[in-house]
Amino acid sequence: MTSYEESLTLIGKLSQIILEEKNLFHSLHEALGLLAGTLGLKRSMLTIYNRKTGKIYIKEAVGYTYQEKGKGIYSPGEGITGRVVERGEPIIVEDITDDPRFLNRTGVSEMEKETLSFVCVPIKSGENVIGTLSAQMPKAGVEELKKVQHLMSIAGTIIFHAVLRTQAEEEEKHELEDENRRLQEALGERKRDRSDMVGNSKVMQRLMQLLSKIAATDATVLIEGESGVGKSLVAWELHRSIKLNCAALPESIIESELFGHERGAFTGALQQRKGRFELANGGTIFLDEIGEISLATQAKLLRVLQEGEFERVGGVETLVTDARIIAATNKNLEEQVKKGAFREDLFYRLNIIPVMVPPLRDRKNDIVLLADHFIEKANKMNQKQVNRISTPAIDMLMSYHWPGNIRELEHAIERAVILTDDNTIHGYHLPPSLQVPSASPRRFEEEGTLSQRLEAIEYEMIVDALKATHGNASKAAEVLGLTNRMMGLRLSKYGVDYRSFRHPSKSDEEPALPAV
Repeated sequence: MTSYEESLTLIGKLSQIILEEKNLFHSLHEALGLLAGTLGLKRSMLTIYNRKTGKIYIKEAVGYTYQEKGKGIYSPGEGITGRVVERGEPIIVEDITDDPRFLNRTGVSEMEKETLSFVCVPIKSGENVIGTLSAQMPKAGVEELKKVQHLMSIAGTIIFHAVLRTQAEEEEKHELEDENRRLQEALGERKRDRSDMVGNSKVMQRLMQLLSKIAATDATVLIEGESGVGKSLVAWELHRSIKLNCAALPESIIESELFGHERGAFTGALQQRKGRFELANGGTIFLDEIGEISLATQAKLLRVLQEGEFERVGGVETLVTDARIIAATNKNLEEQVKKGAFREDLFYRLNIIPVMVPPLRDRKNDIVLLADHFIEKANKMNQKQVNRISTPAIDMLMSYHWPGNIRELEHAIERAVILTDDNTIHGYHLPPSLQVPSASPRRFEEEGTLSQRLEAIEYEMIVDALKATHGNASKAAEVLGLTNRMMGLRLSKYGVDYRSFRHPSKSDEEPALPAV
């Protein structure tokens, strides 16, 4: 435990960190790190209670992985964190392994091998709880834990103003969503529904905020990002567009598609045809994969951007267009310019407002939300009623690196919806590329083997049975047709703690399974 002088130093440093004008994320992370280092904490966590959604989210944490932080969502009254928010009083737990209120919602597997104590204090604005500050530490006695609680309460008071700023950010995020909905109604000619733009992660909120600012302008926009991230959706979000995929057309006809052609301009040109720029006059033209067009076509496109003029292929009449251009590419155009494959002057004309669409691996908090959205779409397409994703399947979705981004996720979910027979997506319904050892209940010497598949199915059935019986291992064993001893062996094999599935009020109604 820290001395009185160390405690004063801690409080002074925390105040300095929070009061300095700096990035809020870094301030909170630095404050939690200082708290953990000074008090000898194993992990520390700051949660925010969003009253609009009725949920408690992890805003910042030390000692947790990105995926673990994303799983930490609670409701008031749920677990220790939810109870502290609901009652506004701190909670001390000497041994988390003996307290059914500790849910381990984040899924930190190391906890099974440790004996830890837990302290959770409320962060208040008057009588209203706006969040919590909690910590795990090596097991300690009640008196020592009370001292830690006291210091954490002081720290929570110091962090209070930063938390208010964070809460304001959350409310601003929901106001931004409302603003985007109003924008969608104003662009009533759109053919797509705004729900296709799905995401609550910070990077997506920043993206949508940027789109809301530039949607009503006529500025040229360059959308960059990997294949499958949703560049077309971003273009639709900006405005109703006439779309041309530059990579899908051979060089011999791309000019005709863009600028049109006169009758007899080339073999097969039997009549005059208007190009995309002519058709998009007064509107927007979306040029997808613009990095694929030739230097000759780039020169003609530059003229359109600079002068707003062009001629049809085989024609002499100069036509005028005021079409707004939105371009997209999965290539690094700056690198293409250096290689001489893309005109520098055209790049700077297109790059007036660059919009970077983040890859799915950088917005993993959106994966479950996107999966639910794609389940709903796939249900309608296939007349299914899938309504659940199993825990192992979620773990697989969260641990995968998604090289194909959102398009790959949508295809994976559609496949799973088609394959399932019980309205639940299990891990074995997902594509083979997601069947990796790290996402399985155990590590296997080989992946894709019959043994691996069978054990994955067995693991999921055990988890589902424990969920259905609220952590009553004996009843779960009965449901599965196993003896208590057999159930105990399998729980030990897969590292499953049946107590983590219990409802707090049912913590004493079942004796522990026999040791195996």
